[in-house]
Amino acid sequence: MASRREEKQSEIRLKVMRLISDNPKMSTRQVADQVCISNGSAYYVLTALIEKGFVKLENFKNNPRKRRYVYLLTPKGIREKSILTHSFIERKRQEYKDLKAEIEELEEEAGLATKTLPVINIEK
Repeated sequence: MASRREEKQSEIRLKVMRLISDNPKMSTRQVADQVCISNGSAYYVLTALIEKGFVKLENFKNNPRKRRYVYLLTPKGIREKSILTHSFIERKRQEYKDLKAEIEELEEEAGLATKTLPVINIEK
């Protein structure tokens, strides 16, 4: 089972990958603002994704400012994004089930639970 920190890090990686998948021309600062992390953290995450081969960095082709880059997901990155999305969905489903059970338990404790009786079909 992954630690809370690892889950948070994979969630940030997924958010970054989704962002650059939708808009490859985003700057590091824009990524940081969208994901609600520092600019340094965004740079670190993007650099790590590039080093792992999930993202490729290229210059804009016809841009006079050669310091502008575009981030592209590689086929390996697309697979990783899919894996991260799947594990994120499974984790959130489990959190939902756990939270729903806790709410039902608290409602019973507080006397707020409404029990539904089974419907009996008497027409035959």
